[in-house]
Amino acid sequence: MKKTIFEEMGGTYIRHGDYLIPCLTLPEKEQRFIGVWGQRHLRYLKEYRRGVYLNLLTSGKLNSYLADIEEQAQERFERIVEQMKQAQGITEQLKAENQMEWVGRMNNIQACAREIVDNEVIYQ
Repeated sequence: MKKTIFEEMGGTYIRHGDYLIPCLTLPEKEQRFIGVWGQRHLRYLKEYRRGVYLNLLTSGKLNSYLADIEEQAQERFERIVEQMKQAQGITEQLKAENQMEWVGRMNNIQACAREIVDNEVIYQ
């Protein structure tokens, strides 16, 4: 029996019933860290941008793409929190004098920053 081009290039098949299925694997790549922001964006891609998700997955670029999104989102989040702290006058002195007020204001700032990052980076 004549070999297919796939077999000539070193490919193999697995028999499932009457069908021969090619054994396809993605090349091994360095796995980068994907945190909360990357996981949120992955969920968004799976639900609302299925074509983009499948394209990144089959090309082997999904992990690096999500890791880049993670870095961008985390940097943006930290920058927004710092800017809002300065704008609202939240200092270490406030933290030392009135911890409960400091915690409440910081929670508010972080919630606002999360929403901004979600809208600008994650759900775009």
